[in-house]
Parts: sequence; C-alpha cells; structure tokens
Amino acid sequence: MAHAKQDRKNAGVVELTTFYVGDALCGMDILNVQEINKHMEMTKVPQAPECVMGILNLRGQIVTIIDLGKRLGLPPTERTGDSRNIIVNSHGEHIGLNVQRISDVVQANWDEVEPPPANIGGVQGRFFEGVYKTENTLVGILNVEEVLKDEEEA
Repeated sequence: MAHAKQDRKNAGVVELTTFYVGDALCGMDILNVQEINKHMEMTKVPQAPECVMGILNLRGQIVTIIDLGKRLGLPPTERTGDSRNIIVNSHGEHIGLNVQRISDVVQANWDEVEPPPANIGGVQGRFFEGVYKTENTLVGILNVEEVLKDEEEA
C-alpha cells in the first residue's frame, strides 16, 4: 500500500470523488471508481454480513452492494432519490458502496493530505488514508481496500 501512496505523492495532485456518508464528507481516488449508479433493485443475500444490502446484476456482472454507513460503524445509509452506488473493483470483484449522495470532484494536492486521526466523526481512522482540508470543509479520504476487508481480517 505504501507504494501506491508514494506514486500519488510523486504525482502531486489526486482527483477525489467525494460523497456523503450520513453527515460525513468522504472521498476516494477517482481512479478507484468504475462507475456511479442509482440501481436500488437488489436481491437480498441470506446470512450475509449486516452491512451487505444485497446483490444486483449490472450488465451481466454480479455486484455486491454494501451500506457504507453500516460498514463504517455509522447509522444505516438513508435511501433517498439522491442515494447512489459507487462501483469499485477490488481484487477482481465488483463492489458497490451505497452512499447518501454524491458531491463534487475535488483536486487534492497529496502533499497537503494529513494523516487520519484515531477517528473521524466516530469512524475508526484505519478506514482512512488521510484528511484533506478544502476551503470550507474536511474530506476523509477512504482507504477502499481497508473498508472492503472482511471483518474477520480487520
């Protein structure tokens, strides 16, 4: 993981897709995002972990949808007309992170990203790569691989 961070540091600027999980503004490297959609017709999965909302068929690909709020230890994501699934590819598997709503793309200078605190708004710091201060807010930069790790491994 340190190698990927080093590459980004050398690049200087990283584009972050930002989104809300409850009231928390989070972001992830736009290169991690395959697509963003609003498909909410999911099939429940028996005996799945509590944070798994279900699976959906996205153009022939089976995508597991995770309630990002629940996964981060926050209240469940409220499903509204603004809710979206951010589809990422993790170890060859497509995963959808269900979020409250999408916000802007933010250009972040990696040199200005600060290490994450022990927790951000009640979320454990291990889920974040860092924090970026914009003019008027803080963006918690998600460590997607840490978020998607099996809870037993964590």
